[in-house]
Amino acid sequence: MISWPAPFLPRIPGTGPTLHLYDTSAGQVRSLAPAGRVFTMYVCGITPYDATHLGHAATYVTFDVIQRAIRDAGHAVRYVQNVTDVDDPLFERADRDGVDFRDLARWEIDLFREDMTALAVLPPDEYVGVEESVPMIAGKVLELLEAGLAYRLPIPGADGTDIYLDLASEPTFGKVSGWSREEMMAVYADRGGDPDRPGKRDAFDPLLWRGARAGEPAWDGGPLGPGRPGWHIECTAITLEHLGIPFDLNGGGSDLVFPHHEMSATQAFGLHGDVTFARHYAHQAMVGYHGAKMSKSKGNLVFVSALRRDGVDPMVIRATLLDHHYRTDWEYTDADLERATARLDRWRAALSGNAAAAAEPLVATIRERVCDDLDTPGALAAVDDWAQESLAGKGTDPTAAGVVARTLDALLGIRL
Repeated sequence: MISWPAPFLPRIPGTGPTLHLYDTSAGQVRSLAPAGRVFTMYVCGITPYDATHLGHAATYVTFDVIQRAIRDAGHAVRYVQNVTDVDDPLFERADRDGVDFRDLARWEIDLFREDMTALAVLPPDEYVGVEESVPMIAGKVLELLEAGLAYRLPIPGADGTDIYLDLASEPTFGKVSGWSREEMMAVYADRGGDPDRPGKRDAFDPLLWRGARAGEPAWDGGPLGPGRPGWHIECTAITLEHLGIPFDLNGGGSDLVFPHHEMSATQAFGLHGDVTFARHYAHQAMVGYHGAKMSKSKGNLVFVSALRRDGVDPMVIRATLLDHHYRTDWEYTDADLERATARLDRWRAALSGNAAAAAEPLVATIRERVCDDLDTPGALAAVDDWAQESLAGKGTDPTAAGVVARTLDALLGIRL
């Protein structure tokens, strides 16, 4: 599957410091330097049954800034992202709309690419769909089954079997989230789990392979029988195939901490034994609208594409997202766009003068703020101060505006 065009990443003077980022699994801010010559990261992608909303955009902009900071520190990056183009919500939406699920997925993936391009998000090196990966994923499930780490359950009223991971054989379960079983149970069913499935050895055993049902899309699973992959195993398998383990950073929205990232890591342990899955976990907080988390199930969505159609500058959207710390839940209102529009207008005015305040202190401050657990609101505030000083006529450097413009582009992805 192809990704989207990579924006030009300008050079700026000097080299950035090491990024320090909160590690969900460790429960503290830790250094995020690559263990090898190349920094490796995996961020969970979309299920393409609807357009990109601001919650999605916040996640991909956050990990874009992380990638920019890593590159600014002098490291190469290898970035993999998946697309869950085999999943119940996609099939259900396609049936509702009377279209083939592959056509719906293609339309929404194309729109996602357009949104990411408009927001100047650096693309992944490997953009991997589940459907194209089914044989590879099925092979990983078979490995777990043959090792005695998974088991079959008959499908009620149908031929064939479902296959589940046996968590009793996985001592690492719970290490990523650090949650109690009570905390897990409170969200498991709402996040794709089936704790009440009769015959499961443990309520949390994750589905690895869903055997074929009448009226549902199915693929050849070889010895597994016809069916399709479960949700969590797709990311385990794609990561193993395209990055290898251990890799440096696993990321996504905070609603993926459990069960998705927990299960992905647990399954990898089953396949590779006592090997770390990801060295660091980072998660974007939720974006709300009208009093609740922005989600497709609630219908309280603000789409990036709709804002763009209404004439909103994509850089205003990006600045709006960066004005909220990635680990803090927040609720969107139209006032967010108004503030960001006024802010970028001031920045453009400061950048268009014949002289401006010195660039070097601002470049250092932006680097410092970004590398301090992605304090992007602090970075934006520093640019505000620089713009105010420049517009007040206190700056005398005729070259500063160019350096600042390149820095905003390179580190924050804001192109003015």
